[in-house]
Amino acid sequence: MENKKWYTLEKKDVSKVLKTHLENGLSSEQAQEKLKSHGYNELVGKRGQTIWEMLLEQFKDFLVLILIAASLVSILIGEVTDSAVIILIVILNAVLGVIQESRASKALEALKKMAAPEAKVIRDGHIKEIPARELVPGDLVLLEAGNYVPADLRLVESMNLKIDEASLTGESVPVEKNADIVFQEEVPLGDRTNSAFMGTVVSYGRGKGVVVSTGMNTEIGMIAEMLESYQEEDTPLQKKLAELGKILGIASLAICGVVFLLGLLRGVPVLEMFMTAVSLAVAAIPEGLPAIVTIVLALGMQRMVKRHSIIKKLHAVETLGSTTVICSDKTGTLTQNEMTATRIYTDGKMYSLSGEGYRPYGEFTFDNSKIDPKADAHLQLLLTIGTLCNDAKLEESGTEKDNEKSWRILGDPTEGALVVAAAKAGIYTSDLEKTMPRLQEIPFDSDRKRMTTFHPAGQGYVAYIKGAPDVMLNLSTTIYKSGKVVPITDEDRKNILEANHHMATQALRVLAIAYKDVNAIPQEPDPADIEKDMTFVGLIGMIDPARPEAREAIRVCKGAGIRPVMITGDYKDTAVAIAKELGMLEDESRVLTGAELDTLSDEELTAAAKDVSVYARVSPVHKLKIVDAIKKNGHIVAMTGDGVNDAPALKKADIGVAMGITGTDVAKETADMILTDDNFASIVAAVEEGRVIYSNIRKFIFFLLSCNIAEILIIFVAMLIGLPVPLKPIQLLWLNLLTDAFPALALGMEKKEPNIMNRPPRKPDEPIMDTRMKWQIAIQSTFMTVSVLGVFIYALKFTNGVEAARTYAFATLIFSELLRAYTSRSETYSVFSIGFFANKFMVGGTVISFLLLLIVLYVPYLRGVFDTTFLSFYDWDIIVAFGLIPFVAAEVSKIFLRRN
Repeated sequence: MENKKWYTLEKKDVSKVLKTHLENGLSSEQAQEKLKSHGYNELVGKRGQTIWEMLLEQFKDFLVLILIAASLVSILIGEVTDSAVIILIVILNAVLGVIQESRASKALEALKKMAAPEAKVIRDGHIKEIPARELVPGDLVLLEAGNYVPADLRLVESMNLKIDEASLTGESVPVEKNADIVFQEEVPLGDRTNSAFMGTVVSYGRGKGVVVSTGMNTEIGMIAEMLESYQEEDTPLQKKLAELGKILGIASLAICGVVFLLGLLRGVPVLEMFMTAVSLAVAAIPEGLPAIVTIVLALGMQRMVKRHSIIKKLHAVETLGSTTVICSDKTGTLTQNEMTATRIYTDGKMYSLSGEGYRPYGEFTFDNSKIDPKADAHLQLLLTIGTLCNDAKLEESGTEKDNEKSWRILGDPTEGALVVAAAKAGIYTSDLEKTMPRLQEIPFDSDRKRMTTFHPAGQGYVAYIKGAPDVMLNLSTTIYKSGKVVPITDEDRKNILEANHHMATQALRVLAIAYKDVNAIPQEPDPADIEKDMTFVGLIGMIDPARPEAREAIRVCKGAGIRPVMITGDYKDTAVAIAKELGMLEDESRVLTGAELDTLSDEELTAAAKDVSVYARVSPVHKLKIVDAIKKNGHIVAMTGDGVNDAPALKKADIGVAMGITGTDVAKETADMILTDDNFASIVAAVEEGRVIYSNIRKFIFFLLSCNIAEILIIFVAMLIGLPVPLKPIQLLWLNLLTDAFPALALGMEKKEPNIMNRPPRKPDEPIMDTRMKWQIAIQSTFMTVSVLGVFIYALKFTNGVEAARTYAFATLIFSELLRAYTSRSETYSVFSIGFFANKFMVGGTVISFLLLLIVLYVPYLRGVFDTTFLSFYDWDIIVAFGLIPFVAAEVSKIFLRRN
């Protein structure tokens, strides 16, 4: 029953199928029985993970498992301190992971909030208010202006009923409903004018409807189901780090095995070789990497807040930097979501009207010359009629930046555009109503396509009419022309139709304005009698205008190699006009409608998605398919949106971007990122920040890996040439967790490089370590190995034993790694050309790390824990000399890499 196409059925057939009465509704007994079989009218979600389940999930990572194994081995061989430090690292990373995951999507809860808490129904022939969750199929629901629609309804009565469905369909203006229409075939969601949908809002009039679907079977319920069924994918950075972790883990295990066998062949005791293998495993794994990545991304999030972007999920910061396609909704995202009159045709002239949104400021021009609308009788009359034959109100809503007033419209946005246009000419509703109050009216309805109001005028009365141009023109016998009322000619009709067509091709919504003198105000006005023999005055065209800043943002996107794509529920002509104005579309063949999309197979849509820039008249399911098709072409997709209809696509996209001001709670909770100013340009700023963050992540991974590989080589080569193990496991842990952490964090704070938004996006499959980085890691690791083993051999020969030699090696390695952090600030430019002390975080980080080294060396208790000896002032000469070798090698290698 739930899957029937109710909009194709007559009212009586709906009543028959659902066993209800169109006047008396269900009986209480029927309602109770149906509630048992259908369940409550609410959205149901799957059980979320508990904290413990999320915590256990963190221990499935390959590197974490190796660290746990290393800690167990440490306990078995009596190295409790080593084990404690390893476990501390594992727990820290797990807690950070749980904190991130506990911010999981609350989209379903937001969807639940959109359901009406109360519903007015007719049961047993009486009007009752009941909890909306108790509605069942067959219930007869009453709708009034301001009500949320509590379930999916097949309308059976509609009196001037308009419903705002923007959150569900993307339609920019309220949809006029007609209960008497019956569709013979399948129509898109936005065109089902005989139906009302759960979670939408009645903006005008009243109506009555039979509940046809409840809970998860409603249109909004299907969206909730899509959200629940979709499994989140790892971001590119997560995938690359996981891949890198596996490679490092496998390599470290292989090297451990080789070293262990070498030791046994040389006759080294099994227990000693086991500990050496553990130390090597510890050296191979950059334990601090996950924590540092998390911290750097979090700091990036803070910077983005200052640029009007709130990032809800850490890894979304990096994903933004690799975005190749931005899919954007039109209404309220690329446009201002404020209907604005831009053209007026009267007395054979086409006037232009400037100004933005609902602000009552703008200029009237004709042939590019400014005119005074108060001096033009035709404009005055047209704007007066548009203002009085109108139910919208313009009011101040507060103060914006720069001390400018902000304005809003109460009522229909289309009617609001007429009120604002008149206000720009100094014509205000409040002033007109004092002398020309409304005495009677014939409300707008979809059959007549017009509205009439009656007002006093001089010694008599006048009827002001506005409506669809073709209908109004057919009912007019005279025209107000050159200051006089004259019979309308075929030439006049031709000119009016041409003007209407011209405005329509610019995607303007056009209304015709007319009037008629009447002798008296009828008690019950008859439209057939009143709305004929009218005097035609003119046309007014309006549009939801594009955001000026969006145009520049799209230009920057294209310069950065990012393709902007419009996905909207609005009509094709409107979408094309806005796309052209914004510079998104040059070729109209690159446009697809929802109806055309339905005829394509998945393979055909994937092929089409390579070129299509505008998708018009689409449904929520279409949006999901479009994003999926673009992703199949290898793109990293950002999807912007503000409505419930956008939620599944926001979740499916690599990065979902919701509007913070106009966006629904559903969109905000589903998205990875929220724009606090609803400004498309803020997306571009976020993309730039994402690119900077990824570049900095590369830098500290470059730094950490070159250090960790050097640590592996130091132990491995020492074993090969028969030397004692130069570094203890706890020393390696100290290096990786604390010494390396502060400089790595400082690398994450590097400023952006020039022209970062003039580069093409990274390829999704581009590895973190490219050829250049591999060469530099190899060079640095080799020279750090030579430096540390050189000082170790020197100390074995000229100092007192292995412990002193290990202290030399430990101090030299830390010193060389701190210098290495400075050379890592750029892969191509010398540290001196970018300013040695330009990064104040680097200066602070290296000073802290060096002070920590001094504490380990000169606090007696810690010397026992870390197996170090006291170093004199003269010992540092040798350590500094050997420690400078990798620094010099790095700077010299940059010269050769730049040349090649």
